[in-house]
Amino acid sequence: MSKILFVLTGADHLTLADGTRHPTGYWAEEVVTPYEAVKAAGHEVVVATPGGVVPPVDRGSLAPDYNGGQENADRVAEVLASSPEFRHPVKLTEVDLADYAAVYYPGGHGPMEDLAVDADSGRLLTLALDSGKPLGVVCHGPAALLAATREDGTNAFAGRRLTGFTNTEETQGGLADKVKWLLQDRLVELGAEFVEGEPWSPLLVVDGNLVTGQNPASSAPVADELLKKLAG
Repeated sequence: MSKILFVLTGADHLTLADGTRHPTGYWAEEVVTPYEAVKAAGHEVVVATPGGVVPPVDRGSLAPDYNGGQENADRVAEVLASSPEFRHPVKLTEVDLADYAAVYYPGGHGPMEDLAVDADSGRLLTLALDSGKPLGVVCHGPAALLAATREDGTNAFAGRRLTGFTNTEETQGGLADKVKWLLQDRLVELGAEFVEGEPWSPLLVVDGNLVTGQNPASSAPVADELLKKLAG
């Protein structure tokens, strides 16, 4: 079948407005749910990170409350621990988009620390968008879109219809007044048409080959849509 590229953060913290570090990484559900869907469909997953560092999971995302109970939380942790793709990522700089049928960016607050300012990731996102290949981005993953600057200085995602973690969700999550910037605000500033749904409820927005999800609950619909596009 096809190879699907998962681009994960390499950051284990988010620097807050006061200079302190908030522990983070990638959000487990947003990685494991699409990973299992892609694998079940017979595709291969390759994980890439800045510098090829082993991606850090946000330990908070492994809590029972976020996984429907302790049993599933343990299962999710085991998937991450036992799957070699997450232990042996490739370097973003070594990625050749031609090798992949689709690209997926999960969230967690980590992308706000590194992928939001990663030029290599920005170039990859621009190429993926322009290629017509399915491109899925979830929750805080759209922070990476901020680095997708074209040679003329415009952002590749200006004018595109998309979603991501909302200001309301950041407020309810307790970090809105502590972070340096809010994702929804930045996406609007770059010229994207931001779609906001109900807090914490699944929201899928499709604009051509771009498939975005608002929050962790949206990772399954995004994965399903990516697989539909691959099959079609």
